[in-house]
Amino acid sequence: MSNSAAAAILTTEDLPEAIRAVRTLLDIADVSQGEVDFEAVIRSSDVLTQIRHVLPGLEWWAKAGQELGSSEAGDDPADRLPVRVFDWGRPLDRAEPFIAALGSDLAAVRWDLDAWPAVPEAGLEEISQKYAYLTLTVNSRDLYQEEPSQDHTVHVHVRDRNGGQTTRVHWLADRVGGRFTGRVRLAPL
Repeated sequence: MSNSAAAAILTTEDLPEAIRAVRTLLDIADVSQGEVDFEAVIRSSDVLTQIRHVLPGLEWWAKAGQELGSSEAGDDPADRLPVRVFDWGRPLDRAEPFIAALGSDLAAVRWDLDAWPAVPEAGLEEISQKYAYLTLTVNSRDLYQEEPSQDHTVHVHVRDRNGGQTTRVHWLADRVGGRFTGRVRLAPL
């Protein structure tokens, strides 16, 4: 397992603004074989119903602990709320319906990109799939749904052999009208 550094570049209470920023970044990235991963804490049965419609067959377990209920055990998640849900490797078109279904529940949506492209005028080389990710945290400031918030944060994950990580983060932040404040979290991949 490897890790990446997730740099916060935009925090806003306006979810449509955060989604516009994500779309802009996806337009920059190589997403020809991209996938999207989901993690969330679901607290309401209405949200759970909508999420299960968007992501049939998702994995979950009781937030209080897997031994108190899980998809693996065949339990009904509606009887175990709140639950943590995980879903990996979905098509990119599942992201926005998932976000729309969340209401006030907490989530992290991570786009696994093929690459961040080279930007010769900024002195940036292409960053391969191994270190090219984008995460939107919804109703949470952190990647793990432990810091509830009424705002949403766009994080970019980058790594550059030549030390251009900060340059790339600033360059990406500029594309979406954000700014890199220095807030970086380790993100296991």
